[in-house]
Amino acid sequence: MRQPTIRDVADRAGVSKSLVSLVLRGSEQVRPERREAVLRAVRELGYRPNTAARSLSEQRTRTVGVLLNDLRNPWFVDLLDGLNSLLHDNGLHMLLADARLNRRTGQDPAGPLLDLRVDGLVVVGTLPDPAALAEAAARLPVVVAGAREPAPAGVDVVANDDERGARLVTEHLIGLGHRRIAHIAGYGAVGELRRRSFEAVMRAHGLADGALVETGDMTEEGGYRATVRLLSGPDRPTAVFAVNDICAIGALSAAEESGLRVPRDLSVVGYDNTSIARLRHVWLTTVDNASHEVGRRAARCLLDRLAGTGGAGGVRLAGTGGAGGVRLAAPTLEVRGTTGRPLTS
Repeated sequence: MRQPTIRDVADRAGVSKSLVSLVLRGSEQVRPERREAVLRAVRELGYRPNTAARSLSEQRTRTVGVLLNDLRNPWFVDLLDGLNSLLHDNGLHMLLADARLNRRTGQDPAGPLLDLRVDGLVVVGTLPDPAALAEAAARLPVVVAGAREPAPAGVDVVANDDERGARLVTEHLIGLGHRRIAHIAGYGAVGELRRRSFEAVMRAHGLADGALVETGDMTEEGGYRATVRLLSGPDRPTAVFAVNDICAIGALSAAEESGLRVPRDLSVVGYDNTSIARLRHVWLTTVDNASHEVGRRAARCLLDRLAGTGGAGGVRLAGTGGAGGVRLAAPTLEVRGTTGRPLTS
């Protein structure tokens, strides 16, 4: 069966092909009654625009590549929602790729997206080699969201203020009366910033001797194993600050297996305010790192870059133009049911 064409839509609506094109591009220069006639014809005929031909004529694909460091982390959901909502409002569509899978197969993480000629690239989460983005940044606008590693020239970074977030957690626990506080640390720049802030606040309150740091890998299993080690030591902490919510879930499991009640015997705090933290039977005290806002800011940075490199006019130019910047969203502490005063201080 022959697929309907733009000419069929124009004939059905009683308008010109050029007017149909204006309607499909969302132009505001079309009178409402003609717009409705075109849209009605599109629905009746089941017409779908030829995106490949449109991309060739406009020299852009209207797609944004989104490279995720770890598809398993629920923290990315809210960030992607904020990112996609603004991109969609501006006629752009996301294409997702798993950076971890690409690395395991020996591919350049961004390679498949660049091969699809995306108009821009958003890198979400920590990547092991930020310098690998330099080649992509020389070809198209690139924004990093949620990571704090040094980025190549011309790349914008939008993230959470990790130092402030860790400070909120530590001061909250100290304010409750905790003096032996453990931090399950993560990796990368984000993990380092949160750990350093935790240690700095403990020192500022004269509690350096009560600050315990246990290495984790930002997974539930890593949080469980780290907490088991902490609880089996001679100076058991009365509170655990996990580097993220997933890690905190592992800490809760370890506490339960050790016969400890949360928060009576052990307070636990996460970071990210994921959907897991908001489950009623978990109700985890955590840091809301403004992930939705980070996503929207990342989308705005990319849209500004596209406009600055000719994107708004439909022409792809190499490079992003201008120096990149770092924009931080302010976190807030969400106090729920996993923190309380220690039995002994």
